[in-house]
Amino acid sequence: MDWYKDISRFFPVAPWLVEKLEEAENNSREAIAAVNAVSDRNHFKVLRAFQKHEVNEYHFQDSTGYGYGDLGRSTLERLFASIFGGNAALVRPQIVSGTHALTLALSALLRPGDTLLSACGRPYDTLATVIGLVPRVAGSLREWGIKYAEVALDTRGRPDLVKIGEAVTSLRPRLCLIQRSRGYSLRPSLGIEEIARIVGTIKEANRESVCLVDNCYGELVEDKEPGEVGADLVVGSLIKNPGGGLAPGGGYIVGREDLVEVVAARLTAPGLGGELGAFTEKRLYYQGLYLAPLVVREALTGAIVAAAFFRDLGFNVDPLPGERRRDIVQCIILEKKEALLAFCQGLQRGSPVEAGTLPEPALLPGYKDEVIMAGGTFIQGSSIELSADGPLRPPYAVFLQGGQTYPYTRIALLMAAQELINRGLLQEKRR
Repeated sequence: MDWYKDISRFFPVAPWLVEKLEEAENNSREAIAAVNAVSDRNHFKVLRAFQKHEVNEYHFQDSTGYGYGDLGRSTLERLFASIFGGNAALVRPQIVSGTHALTLALSALLRPGDTLLSACGRPYDTLATVIGLVPRVAGSLREWGIKYAEVALDTRGRPDLVKIGEAVTSLRPRLCLIQRSRGYSLRPSLGIEEIARIVGTIKEANRESVCLVDNCYGELVEDKEPGEVGADLVVGSLIKNPGGGLAPGGGYIVGREDLVEVVAARLTAPGLGGELGAFTEKRLYYQGLYLAPLVVREALTGAIVAAAFFRDLGFNVDPLPGERRRDIVQCIILEKKEALLAFCQGLQRGSPVEAGTLPEPALLPGYKDEVIMAGGTFIQGSSIELSADGPLRPPYAVFLQGGQTYPYTRIALLMAAQELINRGLLQEKRR
């Protein structure tokens, strides 16, 4: 390809690295084709929903103050319900993150004395803080008398269906949490079929337990969503997959109407619920959702090629290039602190925004280890734009996600690898 001949003229990248990336692309064609097929089906699904709900230009108008009678807001929520498998939705810019969306749902549905059961082992760091695991902070669920239990993953890092069934039968939890993505753990992410089996196991043991799926990073990766396979609530962030890189913030909660109403009351006030809440820049949310299948496809293409590229450079990767994709996250095991820093700082130099800054590790709210985060994103913290982060603890894994356009992602991957070379952490691998 012509661009391979030109890239070293514009970016300080070794020609042999460019050749390695070209090889990785060529060897990933079958996996990329599978991603494209899923993306095509999700395009049909999203377009059909837009037409079904008769989206019009007036739906993009801003609302102010209380936001009563906002047709654009209610239509957007019906779109999310249709696409993500619920009969109601709460889609709001007032929800500041995926963790906030989960906290809203948990706080709304759990009462003192209730039990929250995590079906997939220990939740990721910030949610563990919300629950009241170490470190404990004011306002956690445990502080409000919520009991917590978890079912450890099996020896393969998969949910243990037998033990989940036993725990639900014994504890009769009010709510069961199913975390689709891996967080900062090395366990595999969950696919739709596996989520369906977990939900089925929980419901067989206790029909009354609410199944809540943390869907962050997994939206539109497969051709079904957790709400379509029995989940009662599905929760996520709009600066990840469903925002398409255009939504400037916000989160969503989709599922059973009675449960969504309870969460809406927690977001605003009892008796007010989802009937108010000013909403501006709605066109960006609609357009982001419309483009989301394409953006997710680009992110997955980047993840597949990154897996092949860095595996060929000698690193362990998870998932492997040809494995079925369940979310947009690609884990690369770098083994050394210096390599983790070099990767993130190199990737930052390949970003469109703040390319001249140098990300450094820091102890962030909700995390127990220092974390380094790289990503020159147009929207602060946007994980559907290309970003990479990881905790400073062995095995020094970096978690790569996003990438609105693959041509930009390939340059960032090369810059990350080049920085490893510059610091003596990677040698040329001769054929």
